[in-house]
Amino acid sequence: MLDFSDYHSVIGVSVEADIKEIRKNYLKIARRLHPDSSVLTSESDRHLASQFLSKMVNPAWEKLSQERTRVDHAVLLKLKGQGAMRHQTHTQVLGSLAKQLLTANNLDYFYRTALQDLADRQYQQLDQVLELTAQISELNLVYLARKEGKGEGTIGEPKKPLYTTATPTSTEAPNSAAVTPPSAQEQRDSLLEQYYRRAEGFMKKGNHAQATLELRDALQIDPNHCRCHSLMGMVYLQQKQGTMAKIHFNKALAMNPDDPTALEGKKYLEQQTNKAASQATTGSKPDRNKSEGTGGLFGGLFSGKKK
Repeated sequence: MLDFSDYHSVIGVSVEADIKEIRKNYLKIARRLHPDSSVLTSESDRHLASQFLSKMVNPAWEKLSQERTRVDHAVLLKLKGQGAMRHQTHTQVLGSLAKQLLTANNLDYFYRTALQDLADRQYQQLDQVLELTAQISELNLVYLARKEGKGEGTIGEPKKPLYTTATPTSTEAPNSAAVTPPSAQEQRDSLLEQYYRRAEGFMKKGNHAQATLELRDALQIDPNHCRCHSLMGMVYLQQKQGTMAKIHFNKALAMNPDDPTALEGKKYLEQQTNKAASQATTGSKPDRNKSEGTGGLFGGLFSGKKK
């Protein structure tokens, strides 16, 4: 299945492409997929092209065009490459090009040549878009995995370091402990915390859509992240989507039965369910003069204090 979170594959560029190359490819694809494009002759083709543009290409460009999200995405791709090295069984389901890349002597040449060939054909035939994009995504994953295996961990990373480290002055003896780069686990935890804090900020502002996107990206890195699941539950609760909220609260509590956010959120849902059942039994109507919002719940849980 196509991994739509690999934004580089959607735009048909390498994981090391700079913003100029990304923008160039995006504009070329956007022109081809635009409903008024002269190459689209049938109504069905125009509709399909519009779907690809609005649901795949534009979201990918939106992520890669912003430095912050592009940096985060680079780290996410690197983590996926590390995961591929730990789970070798994944290679059994790779396509032929990706398998060839696994053993190619000239890694960079084969990767760039194969990717360019796929990218040139990617949006020529609309019925092949998903298949070719999936092949590019596989190439990206294998390339990152092999680079990680060689210890070349700078794929897609910006020129500025993601983490600052202490640098000894010319008059001081080098301190190996001060310049030791963060481990993969430390990078992962730091990235997850950034996603969580941004989502929390968006939620407080009532920007539920952006909060959801931040948390979904975080859960791609760690599907079992308790705090992200509990916060996602709260985002859904604010939107009065009780069923989805309950799903995420339950996932959070399965990992940590004492998670305070999930416990409070689930308690609130149960109270609302019991109240609705009581009203249905007695035939009474809700008192419109009383606030039944979740302001008190959210105010208590997210009052600025770190849990």
